Amino acid sequence: MSTAGPTVDPRRATVILLAMASSTFLFVTVEQLPAGLLTLMAPDLDRTTAAIGLLVTVYALVVLVTSVPLAHLTRHLQRRWVLAACAGVAAVATLWAALTPSYEQLMAARVVTAMAQALFWVAVVPATAGLFPPGVRGRAMARLAIGNSLGPVLGVPAGTWLGEATSWRWSFAAVAAVSAVIMVVVIVLFPAVSPRSGGASEAPFPSMRRYVSLMVVTVLAVTGSFGMITFVTQFLIDVAGFSQSDLPVLLLLQGGAGVVGAVTVGRFLDRRPVGALLVGMIVLVVALVGLWTLGSWPVAAVAFLALFGFSFSTVPPVLSHRVLLISPRGTNMGQAISSSLFNLGIAGGSGLGALLVALVDVRSVPLVGAGIVVLALAVALWEERTNPPIGSLVERGVGEVLAEDGGGSR
Repeated sequence: MSTAGPTVDPRRATVILLAMASSTFLFVTVEQLPAGLLTLMAPDLDRTTAAIGLLVTVYALVVLVTSVPLAHLTRHLQRRWVLAACAGVAAVATLWAALTPSYEQLMAARVVTAMAQALFWVAVVPATAGLFPPGVRGRAMARLAIGNSLGPVLGVPAGTWLGEATSWRWSFAAVAAVSAVIMVVVIVLFPAVSPRSGGASEAPFPSMRRYVSLMVVTVLAVTGSFGMITFVTQFLIDVAGFSQSDLPVLLLLQGGAGVVGAVTVGRFLDRRPVGALLVGMIVLVVALVGLWTLGSWPVAAVAFLALFGFSFSTVPPVLSHRVLLISPRGTNMGQAISSSLFNLGIAGGSGLGALLVALVDVRSVPLVGAGIVVLALAVALWEERTNPPIGSLVERGVGEVLAEDGGGSR
């Protein structure tokens, strides 16, 4: 099976990758932006802060339930037009949100934006990866994930600051404007490639057994992590003893460590995909256990918070890269299922964290999370022990592609 992608100039591919990473940054930002603008949006729309918070919950649920159906409906469309449409719809819907006179219209605009995001996550990974040679696609996925890491720690605070300085509506309008620019970039630069002929549209080593195991790992790893992600600010205040004014710097530290983690895993992901998966989860467990055991010491809490941000940022690119390698029925549908289950893990982790905080205390959240990630690690280890080594298969597959390219150029 050929894994060669369309012929794209490396500089052009890099610009497209930058645009796609910016788009992931914007989608993550707009998804969580109401959380940072609660106190501004609620009085303007004559709603409670709980009602504004529901805008985030409904958004996540829409992404969860629409990813697979939208992937199926658009399976024959060129990725160029799918990604451009996602950016364009997001721009229009976010502008609608900025101009809406009512909460009901705002909720409708959020639903439309969430559907665009759901389809975007499905298409962006295989389409962007296919622009690069097989031997560097892991690095490309890691760079794509940087936008994901920066959204909560830069995008949401920046949107909150703009909203406080002007109006919450200007924050949404700014996101809409940048999304429109990205749509133009995609239309102009993205190659016209059908979804079945792209270099990363089909996995080189498809395996249903491996894929099912990967989906279990996805749900467990994300569930185990998102309890801490959701309640990190409460943990830092109640357990580590920091004040509210300390939180922006601490969250920026966590996000900065996440960027370092995404860049670091990109250096190893192509040649050591199994090692990147296992080591990332081991470090994640260490970080969570460290927060549980030593989180009451401020210095230790900061150190393990940074380690947590570093290790969790490796999870999305590692999982996406794995889908590109083993998805049994095409990577677009494989990515759709993975995206839905990732969001299921987000909801499950947040809900479990809320339950633990209500019934026990916030300090128990990282301990339970570590236990769940250990289960994910056990599934991943079992998969590797009961299947052929995928690391050697990757190296052999890349070698075959390079040999074919060399033969064709002679």
